Amino acid sequence: MRDLLDDIDRWRADGRAVVLARVVDLEGSGPRGPGAAMAVNDRLEVTGSVSGGCVEGALVTAAEEVFKTGERSVHTFGYSDGEAFAVGLTCGGTIHVFVEPLDW
Repeated sequence: MRDLLDDIDRWRADGRAVVLARVVDLEGSGPRGPGAAMAVNDRLEVTGSVSGGCVEGALVTAAEEVFKTGERSVHTFGYSDGEAFAVGLTCGGTIHVFVEPLDW
């Protein structure tokens, strides 16, 4: 999370809206553990990583929805999940990612 702070501070100074995605649970093997985070600004610039690249694209899409609705959501990606497999999450585990707008 600390790795994201410089980018988030810069985005905040520029008046950008930001969505934060954090791994909140892991079942079995996963690319990154709970607490791993990424942030997306309203220009769809990304900092950080929740999976080392496997599901970040799907989470950018989720962030776009949060920008539109303001609604928080939990997204689950696992080996048997067609979307996760399509984006490359083949580690055999399941990750749960909480996506929310970052309020200043």
